[in-house]
Amino acid sequence: MSQLKKEDISQEVFDLYDDYAHNKLTRKQFLEKLSLFAVGAITLPALLSFISPNYIDSIIIKEDDPRLESKMITYNSPKGGLKIDGLLSIPKDKEGKIPGIVVVHENRGLNPYIKDVGRIAALEGFITLAPDALSPLGGYPGNDDEGRTMQRKRDPLKMLEDFIAAFNYLKNHEKCSGKVGVVGFCFGGWISNMMAVQVKDIGAAVPYYGRQPNDEQAALVKAPLLLQYGELDKRVNAGWPAYEKVLKANNIEHTAHFYENANHGFHNNTTPRFDKTAADLSWKRTIAFFNKHLK
Repeated sequence: MSQLKKEDISQEVFDLYDDYAHNKLTRKQFLEKLSLFAVGAITLPALLSFISPNYIDSIIIKEDDPRLESKMITYNSPKGGLKIDGLLSIPKDKEGKIPGIVVVHENRGLNPYIKDVGRIAALEGFITLAPDALSPLGGYPGNDDEGRTMQRKRDPLKMLEDFIAAFNYLKNHEKCSGKVGVVGFCFGGWISNMMAVQVKDIGAAVPYYGRQPNDEQAALVKAPLLLQYGELDKRVNAGWPAYEKVLKANNIEHTAHFYENANHGFHNNTTPRFDKTAADLSWKRTIAFFNKHLK
């Protein structure tokens, strides 16, 4: 990582990266705009290195952690006869059946950060499945830029079906109690919201900074919701008041948290948007929520 510190960087840089990460800018446009913030000792390569994901140094639970049985599996998705790969993680110290959690990636496929989240959640006493919606295109390509490009080639509603199929896979797994929830980040936050709309027997949903359903869809939410937002994430937060209004009007159980001075992506510990205070508190709340509704 660069020696730059988060406090050295303008909020405009984080907003610029958010636009790029969500396909509002081409890479060329992003670099041109980013270069405007390369002043003095802060060079463009240093800025780019600083805001880019650092997966190597950020993994919390290693792939071969002895407390877990964690492996890639393949399951069937009903739309188009697709085969979807995913990381299945099961804690070794839990006897009998345990609840499940579908872990949904951002808009770039199943990268190392989301795999790590799957393992972390499993160690809390859940069987977890973190699918890769890029499986029909060859899977996560090894870097986020290419992953975003690949994911744009897939229909979001078809990807939603892939994650619903993951829910069904977990629900019917021999180790699963049949109670299954979902947590997702960014694109995965939208998927989590939509699974709460479409899956009648989903136990709980935790969307992190996810786009909200429209009013008609929101009225059909079937699961208790724990919604996690960053205070500085104006793009996503703009959709919250309308969503909240429908949830309240239909007496749908929900709790929303807005984390002070936190950006979109605050839970992702591989980029400087990471906010440890917000990430730790939000995750504590997430596990408590799943413990309440799934166990």
